[in-house]
Amino acid sequence: MSATAGAGYWVRRGVDPDAPLEPAGRPHGRQRQKWTQPFVYFVALLFIGVCVAPVLYVVAGGFRTNAQITTSPAALPHPWVTGNYAGVLRSTTFWGEFANSVIVALASTVGIVVLGLMVSFVLARYDFRLKGAMYSLFAAGLMFPLVIAITPLYIVVKDLGLVDNLLGVIVPQIAFGLPMTVIILVPFLRAIPNEIEEAAAIDGASRLGFFFRMVLPLSVPGVVTVSILAFIGSWNNYVLPLYVLNSQADFTLPLGVQAFSSQYSTDTAKVLAFTSLAMLPALVFFSIFERRIVGGLTGAVKG
Repeated sequence: MSATAGAGYWVRRGVDPDAPLEPAGRPHGRQRQKWTQPFVYFVALLFIGVCVAPVLYVVAGGFRTNAQITTSPAALPHPWVTGNYAGVLRSTTFWGEFANSVIVALASTVGIVVLGLMVSFVLARYDFRLKGAMYSLFAAGLMFPLVIAITPLYIVVKDLGLVDNLLGVIVPQIAFGLPMTVIILVPFLRAIPNEIEEAAAIDGASRLGFFFRMVLPLSVPGVVTVSILAFIGSWNNYVLPLYVLNSQADFTLPLGVQAFSSQYSTDTAKVLAFTSLAMLPALVFFSIFERRIVGGLTGAVKG
């Protein structure tokens, strides 16, 4: 069925009389989508392969012997050897570094979320002088990664007597994790309707009561997102512990991997096993909460 609109010819696709008119020479949208979908899937699979292949190689390498790696570097384990992983799991050094990483990651995450949520609440819900300047200051903090400030930061940590102390890693990580947390949480808290706050005030709720009873439940997606990002960032942090921690008893897992690789430089299979176990918690944690991260960031953008 066709119709004429202006000087050009327009057609109605299909037999539905309510279907929209389209230019006669334009290919159907679904047909174009069918042609483009294979290319999109190919590009996506290519990126996935580039990201996943090194991880799979490291994990599979831990199940091989050094002879297998030397003979066929790209082959699958044959036979599969579990001695490398068993040896690492029996090591007290590994579990000590694992405990240090857990302590640093949890403490940093709690500090980042608690302080970031309080700062974001004030910036999002109240008007005061220099509010815009303070928000811009946190936004500018995203442009200065920890690596750039590592030398003056080490001097400050040394002056505070926190060298070779886990607090020397936790406190700077909290400070450098606040900018991203504030940028993500402010839109969430700003999107809470003022009518809810007014109703809570009429019911006799104080500002702290409104914060704990209403703000926290409504901002759970954003809190979960910043918590996951803070935990993974702390777990994978290498530069700051490298400068601050000197004793192997205080090493986190990234430093432990470097020390283990130097100690067992000739045992490649065992080094791959140690590396796999060191990155496994962050991978599992990220895989479980991946949708929460996407949902939280989407909500921040909409807010």
